[in-house]
Amino acid sequence: MGPSTEARRPLCIYTILYTILIMMESLPPTFSGRVGQLITILQLIVAATSYANEKNPVTRAQYSKFSQGGREETSHAKKSSSTTWPSRLAMFVIYAPSLITSVVFLVLGSKNDIRNGQSFSFFSPKPSIAAYLCTIHFAKRVAEVLFLHHYSGRTDRGTPSMISIFYTCIATLVAHAGSMSAPLDASVFDWKDVAARDLLGVSVFMVGIIGNFYHHYLLAKLRSSSEQKTSDAKCVIATKAYVAPKGGLFSYVAAPHYLFELVGWAGIAIVSNHLNVYLALACMASYLAGRSLAQNDFNRKQFEKKDWPRDRKNLVPFVF
Repeated sequence: MGPSTEARRPLCIYTILYTILIMMESLPPTFSGRVGQLITILQLIVAATSYANEKNPVTRAQYSKFSQGGREETSHAKKSSSTTWPSRLAMFVIYAPSLITSVVFLVLGSKNDIRNGQSFSFFSPKPSIAAYLCTIHFAKRVAEVLFLHHYSGRTDRGTPSMISIFYTCIATLVAHAGSMSAPLDASVFDWKDVAARDLLGVSVFMVGIIGNFYHHYLLAKLRSSSEQKTSDAKCVIATKAYVAPKGGLFSYVAAPHYLFELVGWAGIAIVSNHLNVYLALACMASYLAGRSLAQNDFNRKQFEKKDWPRDRKNLVPFVF
């Protein structure tokens, strides 16, 4: 007779544990030490909870169309102005500190003599492709806030401040993760020496950033067209006028700009080759997935079925 089920069970457990250990050995590196463990644990918590938080109207981040700041009564206008920001300023606060942080790390890191092997402190991580891509991402977002998007209403100051801190932490994380696993050296601009992973990551990033910009342009164009029609009709608007988005992947999902933003961050994660950057991507995927679901619910309530089909997906065409 063969070994009993009880006898085989420890062998199965050992096999599973050994397989997990082998898989962990093949994973990209993470930040080491107690601080690194704390960062990883916090990222796992954020990734596990962000989706549910954004689904819930009570815990959802209150900015953009979900902001409560601009909905207060006129009698509370003075109070509103003291506790809220204009929406454009709020969005600038979200992205500008991250851009400044990314640029500062690149400048300080570049000033160090890499060829002489000078050591790098927390404030001067070695420049990396991931750090440059992260800087491009936040520079694009700041430029869109200033020159592309149309805003109205006001936003509570707390929400953009918290998101700004989160993005600044992400910019810091990418700068240091990239310097650890994929620092930039002189040969990186020699196409013969560029790793296939870097080419893949940069290509994915470009797809993401172009797709994100294109769908942001479509949204801005719709908003501008809506405002122009309202102005021509000589109407006074008490509330925001929304138009069902069209074009691009808006025919398939509620938030294609979120999808391409995640594609861009996937490119950054690929070139960084660092597990904590992949966890940052997971955090954003969880957050934007919940946000896209809320966006789709909003659109279903706002628009008629002919303008917004009820079976339209949230984020990924034909899937979610």
